[in-house]
Amino acid sequence: MDDAADRAGDRATNRTAWEPEPELARAARLLAGASRARMLKALCDGRPLTVTVLAAEAGVSVPTASVHLTQLAEAGFVRAEQSGRHRHFRLAGPDVVTALEALAVIAPPDPTPVTTLRAHGRRNALRRSRSCYDHLAGSLGVALMEGLLGQGLLRQEESDAASDRHPDRPASYGRRSTYHLTPQGAERFTGFGIDVDALLRGRRPVVRYCVDWSERSHHLAGALGAALAARFFALDWLRYGVSPRVVHLTETGRNGLRDVFAIETAD
Repeated sequence: MDDAADRAGDRATNRTAWEPEPELARAARLLAGASRARMLKALCDGRPLTVTVLAAEAGVSVPTASVHLTQLAEAGFVRAEQSGRHRHFRLAGPDVVTALEALAVIAPPDPTPVTTLRAHGRRNALRRSRSCYDHLAGSLGVALMEGLLGQGLLRQEESDAASDRHPDRPASYGRRSTYHLTPQGAERFTGFGIDVDALLRGRRPVVRYCVDWSERSHHLAGALGAALAARFFALDWLRYGVSPRVVHLTETGRNGLRDVFAIETAD
């Protein structure tokens, strides 16, 4: 019995030993390019975009954008999809967004001055409400998270005693907060039209959080965050804006958040 266990341990050790280490330098080089970073940010709402749209977002020509996207695809950051005569690109998965959001938390502010009313409005819109792959972010996403906690639909648990060392950084990754769905929350979300049982059976964590780069606080991610966002769009509580990632809360949504979840939002 002990010999069998030793052999199993040796096989596991050999598999681990042969696994290549992540190429952090390569990933950093790709993200260091301003044009590639802009295109990745534009894709952060999870929707596919054409090369033409991504080129406009990055401020480069279509051929240059195609070269950048090929590099990102080879590294596994994005994947290409053919739709008729058009070729679209989308992020390879939510882990890319998680990495970008983590970098945004520690990145210095963009020194580029805002010189047009359109650029100013877009920056404000991104901070107010945006999509983070398949869930809601920005001040609206943070307000949703806080509202669900206040209603007792989610429960927060601090699992890291060392978090008290940074009381002025409640959103830091070193503060190992965990969030749990409560029985009251499961009942409310089921009544709201979400198949909570399916979420619990799925492989994706039901409740996770992202550190919101603009609010420096937590917004709701995971399977529940994605299901809520999808439900909001289905009910016309949310609509996509003209700019990538921007979403708008409708009047129906404002009333719905107040009536269903007791969340008051500013006009």
